[in-house]
Amino acid sequence: MASQGSAVVSTEVRYLQVQTTTDSRAEAMELARGAVEARLAACAQVAGPIASMYWWGEGVERDEEWLLMLKLPTDRYPELAQYLSERHSYDEPEITATPIIAGSPGYLAWIQDETRPA
Repeated sequence: MASQGSAVVSTEVRYLQVQTTTDSRAEAMELARGAVEARLAACAQVAGPIASMYWWGEGVERDEEWLLMLKLPTDRYPELAQYLSERHSYDEPEITATPIIAGSPGYLAWIQDETRPA
């Protein structure tokens, strides 16, 4: 039996970390606040600036961006992706999801509790 403080590891993906980037801290903070207020994510973190290098059109672009990371249950992803797509300033924003396959039981329960629709 696992102790209360040990990590929960599951083969079923129940939680995600979703990320996107923006060209301003203000936009990243606005997206973060809106997602958390709507309970689409339990937590949103903004980091930056970061240096991004990517193909766009016919060439390589280099920009300073802000990284937004959101934690949520898997079943909330479609709503969060729609929220980000509708409010993001980029023509084609990055919206990627990485499974959280392990975490402390209390933290994972908190993610679930804080994203229940009102």
